[in-house]
Amino acid sequence: MSKLELVQTLTGHKGIVWNVSWHPQGKIFASCGEDKTIKLWSKEGQQWTIKTVLVDGHQRTIREVAWSPCGNYLASASFDATTAIWDKKSGQFECNAALEGHENEVKSVAWSPSGQLLATCGRDKSVWVWEVAGDDEYECESVLNAHHQDVKKVAWHPSLDILASASYDNSVKLYKEDPSDNDWSCIATLQSHESTVWSLTFDKTGERLATCSDDKTVKIWREYKPDNQEGVIVTDRESVWKCVCTLSGFHTRCIYDITWCHHTGLLATACGDDIIRIFKESETSDPNAPTFDLICTKLNAHTQDVNCVTWNPTGNKEMLSCSDDGEIKLWSYTE
Repeated sequence: MSKLELVQTLTGHKGIVWNVSWHPQGKIFASCGEDKTIKLWSKEGQQWTIKTVLVDGHQRTIREVAWSPCGNYLASASFDATTAIWDKKSGQFECNAALEGHENEVKSVAWSPSGQLLATCGRDKSVWVWEVAGDDEYECESVLNAHHQDVKKVAWHPSLDILASASYDNSVKLYKEDPSDNDWSCIATLQSHESTVWSLTFDKTGERLATCSDDKTVKIWREYKPDNQEGVIVTDRESVWKCVCTLSGFHTRCIYDITWCHHTGLLATACGDDIIRIFKESETSDPNAPTFDLICTKLNAHTQDVNCVTWNPTGNKEMLSCSDDGEIKLWSYTE
């Protein structure tokens, strides 16, 4: 029987903990929250402890943190309308760049797989794409206004410069740069959810996307590349994304986050009913109509909304979660 076992409960933030992010090497993680601080944690013996506290980067709640693929930079998105970039070139972590332009709360920040691009989104309904222009220099490449409501989350394709965003307008949008004019545009709109889409996650191939919503469902989307009658790929047309699976009846409240493990293929969700759930794709699954089984339910994972879940990127089946209850929890998954 699959189990999610609690390894350690971590306290240190005052108030809501909004987000946790693993360093790419899986030996450090960052957390952020209502107290306007970022905490960096690492293992001392068998216990995880706070090693560094980053302050003075933001004036309001920090909603999300994200490590760059190289692990040398940490980006933080805040309700103060800025995104801060931290690094330790000086020997200790300092905020050496602040990205400004959003009109109000920045809700999410994500690095592209190359580490050369950064995406942010916010309450002002926009998605911004930034380019790393040099040492501590970031230039806005594009402001995308495809959504007509608050944008909750941005996530990059695991290997290509394709960006996805989730919004309060119930939709998901996909974007990429047009090489002919070097401008970004929306290449697909995914509509099937009946309420706010809170989060999204690509599988390891980038050919599928999982989304979660206030409508209490998880949807799996698959990319269908355009082809002509002979089955030859046509390069001048965009792919079509179709919803191939809906997981409903499992969650009793809003689903705030979803994470797809690139090593095991397991999907985990964070829900407003205080439960963490893990789903596994059936081995006999039809790619055009996959089935996922609920294999683990962790009741009372937190006492007040689970805001975020994230698998350790090393594939060791560790998971972090955080909550409105002010706690971070480290879990170990076993089958």
